[in-house]
Amino acid sequence: MPSEKAMKTGSTCPPPPVPGKLRLYSMRLCPYAERTRLFLAAKGIEYETVNIHLKEKPDWFFEKTPIAKVPVLEKDGKIVYESLVCNEYLDGIYPDKCITPRDPLEKARQSMVLALWDSKVIGFYYKLILTKDRDEWPAVAKQLVDGMQAIENALTQPFFSGDKAGALDYNLWPWFERFSMLKSCVGVEVSADKFPKLTAWMERMMQLPEVKACYFPPELHVQFGKTMMSGSPDYDIGLEE
Repeated sequence: MPSEKAMKTGSTCPPPPVPGKLRLYSMRLCPYAERTRLFLAAKGIEYETVNIHLKEKPDWFFEKTPIAKVPVLEKDGKIVYESLVCNEYLDGIYPDKCITPRDPLEKARQSMVLALWDSKVIGFYYKLILTKDRDEWPAVAKQLVDGMQAIENALTQPFFSGDKAGALDYNLWPWFERFSMLKSCVGVEVSADKFPKLTAWMERMMQLPEVKACYFPPELHVQFGKTMMSGSPDYDIGLEE
């Protein structure tokens, strides 16, 4: 697509991708969309991107997905949405270098760790970013750190998926990339003394080509986080006018 800038209310729906071409509807700094970008990068799939303004969503985007969230995949008139669904779908239509576990028990284990993440971490993560009452921060931060300990305990190999990175690693990584935002804004960090296994895992993840391909620097996440906390997220932050 000609621009990385987010399309918003009043914009014209872009024409469908040409036959055989995959399109990702995304937002540059959305962690859920990054899950799917990591899968795409790891699998070496070519695709085009349309970024969406998540506060001023175009009317046509609701026709692509009834929940109007990113990521969304479109190919040959078929549409799939929700990050985990998108990622499994990619493994289905591009079976080479399958990332989703084939073993039912391993797939269940990874799903249970994600459920742990959803129940014990992610809600507190967003509450810290979005809560304007600073008096609440210490209690929420403690709940977040306690939840992170459960994730630390779940890491028993070099990667969450085993000896090499896999689905669970890609599905968790986007929030770890953004912890610099929490450190800067509310003073919460993933430190080596509290989370030695997670910090070592983060260092290993940062060496992966697919992570480097999708990575945004801490400074940009901090700047974006501040716009989120202000209530007016700048989805085009860092792009030239």
